Amino acid sequence: MASSALPTVTRVLTQVVTQTVASATPSSTQRATPQGGILEGSNPSIYDPKNPIFIFVIQAGIILIFCRLLHYPLSKLRQPRVIAEVIVGVILGPSAMGHIPGFTNAIFPAASIPNLTLVANVGLILFLFLVGLEVDLRFLVSNWRVAITVGALGMALPFGMGCAIAYGLYNQFRDDPGTVPISFGVYMLFVAVAMAITAFPVLCRILTELKLLQTPVGVIVLSAGVSNDIVGWILLALCVALVNAGSGLTALWVLLVCVGYILFLAFVVRPGFMWILQRSGSLQNGPTQSVVALTLIMVLASAFFTGVIGVHPIFGGFVIGLICPHEGGFAIKITEKVEDLVAVLFLPLYFALSGLSTNLGLLNNGITWAYVVGVVCVAFFAKVIGGTLAAKLNGLVWRESFTIGALMSCKGLVELIVLNIGLQAKILSTRTFTIFVVMALITTFATTPLTTALYPHWYQIKIEAWKRGEIDWEGNRLTDDDNSTDPDETSMVKAESTEIGKILTYLRLDSMPGVLALVSLFSKPISTTAVSRVHHTKPEYQGSEESDAPNFLPGRPVQIYGLHLMELTDRASSVMRVAEIDEFTLRDPVVNTFRMFGQLRDLPVSGQVMVVPEASFATTLVDEASDVSADMMLIPWTLSGTMSEYEIEDSTNRFANGAFSHFVLSSLTRAPCNTAVFVDNGFSNKKKAKASKALSRTISSISTRDMHHFSTATVNRGYHLYLPYIGSDDDKAAIRLVLQLARDPSVTATIVQFELPEATVVDLQDAQDREQLSSAPTSTSTKSKVHTAAYKVSSDRYSGFFSAVRDSLPTALASRVIFETILSNSPYQTIIKKIKDDIEHSPKDSGDLIVLGRNSAMDTILSASSGDGASSALLESDAKQGLGVLAEGILGRIPKASLLVVKSSR
Repeated sequence: MASSALPTVTRVLTQVVTQTVASATPSSTQRATPQGGILEGSNPSIYDPKNPIFIFVIQAGIILIFCRLLHYPLSKLRQPRVIAEVIVGVILGPSAMGHIPGFTNAIFPAASIPNLTLVANVGLILFLFLVGLEVDLRFLVSNWRVAITVGALGMALPFGMGCAIAYGLYNQFRDDPGTVPISFGVYMLFVAVAMAITAFPVLCRILTELKLLQTPVGVIVLSAGVSNDIVGWILLALCVALVNAGSGLTALWVLLVCVGYILFLAFVVRPGFMWILQRSGSLQNGPTQSVVALTLIMVLASAFFTGVIGVHPIFGGFVIGLICPHEGGFAIKITEKVEDLVAVLFLPLYFALSGLSTNLGLLNNGITWAYVVGVVCVAFFAKVIGGTLAAKLNGLVWRESFTIGALMSCKGLVELIVLNIGLQAKILSTRTFTIFVVMALITTFATTPLTTALYPHWYQIKIEAWKRGEIDWEGNRLTDDDNSTDPDETSMVKAESTEIGKILTYLRLDSMPGVLALVSLFSKPISTTAVSRVHHTKPEYQGSEESDAPNFLPGRPVQIYGLHLMELTDRASSVMRVAEIDEFTLRDPVVNTFRMFGQLRDLPVSGQVMVVPEASFATTLVDEASDVSADMMLIPWTLSGTMSEYEIEDSTNRFANGAFSHFVLSSLTRAPCNTAVFVDNGFSNKKKAKASKALSRTISSISTRDMHHFSTATVNRGYHLYLPYIGSDDDKAAIRLVLQLARDPSVTATIVQFELPEATVVDLQDAQDREQLSSAPTSTSTKSKVHTAAYKVSSDRYSGFFSAVRDSLPTALASRVIFETILSNSPYQTIIKKIKDDIEHSPKDSGDLIVLGRNSAMDTILSASSGDGASSALLESDAKQGLGVLAEGILGRIPKASLLVVKSSR
């Protein structure tokens, strides 16, 4: 038996080995997928259902690149990004590049579209969650009357006209391929919703960019937009429920379950969520990673539930956004965690898919184009007329009312979401979908230009003054004859005023120490019996730095307004900050620091945050100075070298950034009052803390950095100001400022008048004549004669002012302020040398500040007297034009000097 069993075992083993070898041959169909990729001849552009990531990366890359390229020119026209995303989809779809042979099958094969759609729909759910976060129900409650009237009438007219045009669309296109038989009532409801809805996120963005959010127009539009948005989504949910339901009774059950679910979220889930946020500190300090995970789980679970009950999943994400709290800035902070991935990747894919589903080739006959025109006209004019009439009923003038109507006609991305839902539910055919996409693009594109034309900035100023009763409708001032004053006389009185009563300062995180130190000099001394410093050139300085002379000059308190400007970006969180600007200002650390400093120094201060585009920083600063009737604007120069507020340790040249220099120059040019540009080089603390030494490795152990580094108490005992007076309106403003700062007993000042042999500063027109003369080709000696002739004007006005100020110096300032007069043929060299000597002999514990008049008319004569090699390349063109030639020389030769460059408004 053993011998007979052996051949049997041998045959079995032979058979198993043979089958194994055969299964491993190249001809086997069970071979594993090649892992060498393109190295084994694999083509990643061919769609593989087992590994779809390659074709997805190609599709996403093409869509994102095209969207970014197209959005750049459209952004110059202030168009929202959704316009570019839809147009890219249209270009990549059957309307344009789809006509290229093999393009669609290679890049967008039909088998790969479900994967692309899945990713896009996940992004859509997250986006609707962000839309819900943007909707602040508190704003709706506080403006409920306007929200109801404008929102209701703004929806009623387009809703009714949408029902009317739906009759024609239903009978003309209901037999198109890709649709399912539905009743006219459901179709009519969907078309009416598509006509009546307003794109709330795009609306917020437009209002913010045009700086209308705080105007009566912006408040009304935002209130009506919130109510319009909520009602529109409810009606759309009802429409989808009716389509998905097999009978009317089923649709009723779906609606009741949906209402019960919303009540469950509002009264059960939200209180529990708030409890978790408070216990975890996320409400006060921002969401933790666990809270972010919990929130996203809630979004996906809610989307799942609303989807399985017969309503679209996006509604689940939307209602979770609605119940998230706005207290403590939680809604803004959670938006910051999610928005970039959604806006950069998911949304372009979704709206590009909308474009891929759009086929302009189907608009191929007259009746179709007639409906295109009809749909556009109904959607636009019905919305404009409805919003205009509703606004007029709320007491606005016609032009404001038309602006509100134009804004409410914006469709944007919300309209496209509605249309895609209709296409997926097979309510719309590809042809009718294309008609509505064209309508959405046209109405969205027209919103910003129409608003800008109807409600420009000059009209906003006029209408506000008219409502306050300051002017009549023609623009004439309404003032009493007895109290009327000549405008020129009023401006002259303000310009000649010796005191600064209101200051508007631009708050930046990097320059706060220097700004606070400078602003503190405008405060009253904490103790009027405190000792007074003595100027270092006075004989009594040798015995003591302190004087028993009166040290305090009474004067009106200086009111200081702080304005913290933040850049408005493409992010939704940035727009939400504008909508919640009052609460955001209360939480802003820069403004809070400024306010606390004012309380400690007994200074009347006020702080505010404004979120505007970076290009509008100068305009916003100037407008705010005009609104508060500021006597001086204080602009600190950046320490980071850029518009960013965060200091860069290794910034090469802080004066080489063109963007910040242009901002300063624009502010100086447009300023309605005197302006001072502050260049801080250690004014607040002359002794800088040394950085910790770099790590070093030893044989015995690993060295670590010593973090227990304490800076010594180096609070300045005083400040020394130095003012070179050449003679101009800018110098007059500077000398007034120095004398007001010198009221502080810790301040000493040196004011030196530099006289030219036969001339001082001329007016700006004379400076222009001088530039024309000096630009002619002449020899060196001839140029000197030209300069002398050009500046041979009377200097009695400015010299007389200097003498009057010197002779009328109060007794309390006599020991701390000195005046000198120097005659010099080379003012540039003499000023810099004098400043160097004065700073070297000033007390070591004092903060030195050089105060300069801008003196733009003197730039050429100062450059001519600078000598060979004096001109440095420290300042780029805008910075040099803003600060001046003398400031450039001082910064180049005295790099540790702090400057305050003053420009008069005259």
